[in-house]
Amino acid sequence: MSPKIEVTKDGSNTLLHPKFNTHYHSIFGAIEESNHVFIDAGLKFIKTNLQNDTCRILEVGFGSGLNAFNTLISSEELALNIDYVGVEQYPISIEIVSQLNFPKAFKREDLQSTFYKMHDTEWEKSVKISKNFTLEKRQQDIFNFKDENYYDLIFYDAFGPGSQPELWTAPIFEILFKSLKDKGVLVTYCAQGAARRAMQSVGFTVQRCPGPPNKRHMLRAIK
Repeated sequence: MSPKIEVTKDGSNTLLHPKFNTHYHSIFGAIEESNHVFIDAGLKFIKTNLQNDTCRILEVGFGSGLNAFNTLISSEELALNIDYVGVEQYPISIEIVSQLNFPKAFKREDLQSTFYKMHDTEWEKSVKISKNFTLEKRQQDIFNFKDENYYDLIFYDAFGPGSQPELWTAPIFEILFKSLKDKGVLVTYCAQGAARRAMQSVGFTVQRCPGPPNKRHMLRAIK
């Protein structure tokens, strides 16, 4: 059964997953949430700490491709080269992709074919999507993730604790902690106390930051 496409308050799409009965993005504004949590609190925050103009990003929950597409657009504005790895256990179909309105919602209809390409590329293979954006999609269980000391930034966009509680525990955050470089950053929309304590238990320094629309807080964790 395919996820259902819905329109959020800022006019951009989200998806409702049939198995977990949860949304991929905030119904109060998918793009607004992506900008606030992953671009402003993540990419722009870490930009000043990068040793060069390259940023390696891991996204847990590639999903609709919204955050990756937003990062590609932001990489142009920030003059950054992005090496992006997206992990996703439940890829969406190209049929669903073709109905998502992200290029139009960003007012970047010129990137419609680029957005499609991001979803249509081979899995488990690094592909150059644009001049300064390289994407590798991996269809795997994050519990089996092996990369260590590689990423500058993690977008943690897994389904929430109410849907997949196992993804908000210390074993997961230990894997992610190891995957980050020293001073690397993890950002997530979730601000649940148990998740914050799990992050702290594996060594993260966790900041509770103002949240996106209709959420009081979000979390930023630093290695």
